Amino acid sequence: MKTKIHPEYVECNVHCACGNTFVTRSTRPKLNVDICNKCHPFFTGKQKFVDAAGRVEKFQRKFKGSYFGKN
Repeated sequence: MKTKIHPEYVECNVHCACGNTFVTRSTRPKLNVDICNKCHPFFTGKQKFVDAAGRVEKFQRKFKGSYFGKN
């Protein structure tokens, strides 16, 4: 490998919107994430909508009564 062309790899504190924090390694010392393994539906088994500006409700109103609009 060439020297002095790669970024420094340091310990990284990751903060999730759910309040979970953990330490990993990255090229940045701090990361803020919206979803992590403690709150992601794949790992928790619970359905959770991550809504941005009412898009989920808009989708549900648009397709109400169709296959996608059923809960």
